[in-house]
Amino acid sequence: MKRMVYQRIVSCIVTGFIWIGVITFLLLPKKTFSEQENKELEQFPKISKEAILDGSFIEGLEDYLCDHFPLRNSFLNIKTQFEKFLGKQEVNEVYLAKDGYWIEKYKEPVNNEKVVRVFNSFADSLETAECYVMLVPTAITVYQDKLPDFVDGGRQEENRKYLMGQLTAHTIDVGGILEEYAAEYPLFYQLDHHWTGYGAYLAYRVFGERMGLTVREMEEYRISEVTDEFKGTIYSKVSDFLAEGDKITLFELPDQKLKVTYVDTGEVTDSLYNLDYLEKKDKYSLFLNNIHPLVEIENNEAQSQEELVIIKDSYANCFVPFLTEYYQKIYVVDTRYYRLPVSQLINENPKVKNVLILYNMNTIDTDLGVGGIY
Repeated sequence: MKRMVYQRIVSCIVTGFIWIGVITFLLLPKKTFSEQENKELEQFPKISKEAILDGSFIEGLEDYLCDHFPLRNSFLNIKTQFEKFLGKQEVNEVYLAKDGYWIEKYKEPVNNEKVVRVFNSFADSLETAECYVMLVPTAITVYQDKLPDFVDGGRQEENRKYLMGQLTAHTIDVGGILEEYAAEYPLFYQLDHHWTGYGAYLAYRVFGERMGLTVREMEEYRISEVTDEFKGTIYSKVSDFLAEGDKITLFELPDQKLKVTYVDTGEVTDSLYNLDYLEKKDKYSLFLNNIHPLVEIENNEAQSQEELVIIKDSYANCFVPFLTEYYQKIYVVDTRYYRLPVSQLINENPKVKNVLILYNMNTIDTDLGVGGIY
């Protein structure tokens, strides 16, 4: 008898929690974007006969329910804490590495030939400008010594060298200098997939020497720490509320007079940084004001009258500030959103003597912008 009473009590409690969850789900407002996970949330799928028959409605409904589950972030954090308690060193394809670093797993590429074809076709289409390519290794290559003992880091470096060997454009190899200074500076964020200002500075040294620029020593910049609360894309995958934030450091030449134009919005400013993003989770977007198809940076007091085009992913956003003193104008192109032929932009501007393609190795294989280059 007591057992039956106990079972009924447990059943009522479980049923109560279920109904609380259902009511909470129905009453809570539905968001379109999760700052915590830095992604667009699934919306309720459209109901149609075709969607029901082919199963896409059910799949969409499952994704919608998962994305809008009440207290989702808290449950993700509990899941992470439990997996850490069990001794797991990989959570959601992220390695829990040494010294507080979380390092994304490297996936085997499937689009190597496409990348090579696009880059080579683009380089061959340029009439007067020289094309350079910088493929940046990420933390899984540079910080292999921080990975868990059972992880070898995958074949990222082997693949990077393969791609560079297949390109007809000039290549700029920054792998060596990043590995050389890996123990001296924080070259990558602990909780985000980007490199830091220190990593970008070292790459600038290699680029500058290759292009014959007068390279500045690190001490010549005004180096300022603008936040120590940055929790980026990798944090969004792991969701560990106990993790401490990263520092974001800016390298600035205070006497520069710049005109920065965001062509899509028409906004014009004199700064390469939008510090309003420091109040948001996506703090890395302070570099070049997040995502824009085309940004034009003008410096009438530059060391040369030449212009430079940079075709890039977000790694370039904190790399660009090191180049503004050398070029009268820099065009920063994000081909995920720039709809015109980039070669047309270059060929119609005779002052453009050099083009730099800059991508990181962890996302180049799936980056939609690669297909838009040519």
